[in-house]
Amino acid sequence: MIEWQDEGVVLAARPHGETSVILQVFTPTKGRHAGVVRGGISRKMTPHLQPGGQISVTWKARLDSHLGSFAVEPLRSRAAAVMADRLALAGLNAVCALLHHILPEREAHLPLYERTQGLLDLLGQSDVWPLAYLRWEQAVLEEMGFGMDLSACAVRGVNEDLAFVSPKSGRAVSREAAGEWADRLLPLPPVLAGKGDASEAEIVRALGTTGWFIENRLVRSLGDRPMPAARARLLDAIARHGTA
Repeated sequence: MIEWQDEGVVLAARPHGETSVILQVFTPTKGRHAGVVRGGISRKMTPHLQPGGQISVTWKARLDSHLGSFAVEPLRSRAAAVMADRLALAGLNAVCALLHHILPEREAHLPLYERTQGLLDLLGQSDVWPLAYLRWEQAVLEEMGFGMDLSACAVRGVNEDLAFVSPKSGRAVSREAAGEWADRLLPLPPVLAGKGDASEAEIVRALGTTGWFIENRLVRSLGDRPMPAARARLLDAIARHGTA
């Protein structure tokens, strides 16, 4: 029998048989890992298996290649932070859906796990959360091998008037160097490079660029998968929050 214990963030749960669920959890040492939770649909267990919940898990299986089973102990619920907050709820759903979608199974990504915990702990703080989410998406791309280099123009090497990102290389391009190719490049809002206005409108613009790389580079590298719809709902919630 193989056994390990860790803690993690619940990403998703789906019914399995009459009384169990298959739980997907993001842990610091085992990455995204699945297991069966016996009795997972019970009134006692269901509240602890919601996306974003922090739990302790003990995984057991006869062979490492088996699905195995989880014994679960709740550590912390994040439900209170999102119950009456449309932006927080959309954010929680988007984070969990993206991680469930893009993380390789059973591959540890400790830096991303720590960034994710920090981001989820900010849920409900609507004044800082959208920018924190943008930085998290940039960290996701970096961790998964698709990070952008926004330090200097890819064509001329200058670090002034950077206005675009090359969809091919992920590097910054200055306005002058872009020339007639500007309409083929992605926008580089200053906030994406850690500068300027961090309004919701500018953050949504920046998320359009990170989203392009997530959808067309990261997600496409995993096969024919659509972008999780929860992310589009989050962008709408951020935009609405900025006009409220």
